[in-house]
Amino acid sequence: MATGGGRAALSLGLVLLLCALRHEVAAAQRYNAIWSFGDSISDTGNLCVGGCPSWLTTGQSPYGETFFGRPTGRCSDGRVIIDFLAEHFGLPLLPASKAGGDFKKGANMAIIGATTMNFDFFNSIGLSDKIWNNGPLDTQIQWFRQLLPSVCGKDCKNYLSKSLFVVGEFGGNDYNAALFSGRTMAEVRGYVPRVVSKLIRGLETIIRSGAVDVVVPGVLPIGCFPIYITLYGTSNAADYDGDGCLRSYNGLSSYHNSLLKRSLGSLQRTYPRTRIMYADFYSQVTHMIRAPQNFGLKYGLKVCCGAGGQGKYNYNNKARCGMAGASACADPGNYLIWDGIHLTEAAYRSIADGWLKGPYCNPPIQH
Repeated sequence: MATGGGRAALSLGLVLLLCALRHEVAAAQRYNAIWSFGDSISDTGNLCVGGCPSWLTTGQSPYGETFFGRPTGRCSDGRVIIDFLAEHFGLPLLPASKAGGDFKKGANMAIIGATTMNFDFFNSIGLSDKIWNNGPLDTQIQWFRQLLPSVCGKDCKNYLSKSLFVVGEFGGNDYNAALFSGRTMAEVRGYVPRVVSKLIRGLETIIRSGAVDVVVPGVLPIGCFPIYITLYGTSNAADYDGDGCLRSYNGLSSYHNSLLKRSLGSLQRTYPRTRIMYADFYSQVTHMIRAPQNFGLKYGLKVCCGAGGQGKYNYNNKARCGMAGASACADPGNYLIWDGIHLTEAAYRSIADGWLKGPYCNPPIQH
């Protein structure tokens, strides 16, 4: 018969065993594949299949130098978020869907310049000549559906229920197209409900195809990016927040994100068996600007690859990364911002971590 002390030791042993098992189960969370949709934040080479076009600045050196040693079509010095998610779950780096090949472990439909809205929308608001609509959301969903038969034959729902889907970020380029064409902030804010609604319809299509675990990132705080601060900077201190970011541009991002979160809540209620995870790009990047050292970085708003020493941010729109007159810093691992509008590999690693374990994904991917 066990003594009091023996029983306590036995109870402690059981608790430790249960904790170990729980840890093992968490560590063993596995996906058979990852499917990614999006724009330049997550493209892993779709625009560079067969070689990067010469006009594409993000396809030139020093892009890709940190990890790949060459440009790969990723808009960073190395890996992007989707690469770190794949590595975490023991999957190969996602191949670009347009490259062909074996997609049994997933594919990346994301492409630089992608918008949420189709060309018809931009045509209807008089921006057809300003947009190079390269694989909007609907087109990426088509690419995804075309490659499914070779991956899962007739039992796709079962296969996809064990996959991780990352849909976005979408919206950034829809707003860029209008803002960079001189549309007023009030006009651009007017497009937000249509953009979010279009994204939700795309998500429904993906969920009906069999997706169960779906990560949906919001948009970034665009008012904090050197390209915006340089192009739209003012002499009025009231236009800036305490982080040095443009209030109205961040207001646009916040509006998109609050509408998206509300719509995702409704979508979650419609599809209770789906696990919809909102990835909070905005909060994390804002926190990284405010306190880079908390994320292992040194610099917040300063650009690593650009016109070194020019202006407050090393940024000159006529000498962007990949163009003549621009060069990369020697220590990109210390920087948040790579080229004025995209982030560094170091930043993307930190963001992937914040999505996997929290607190920047609700619920976190890892459960």
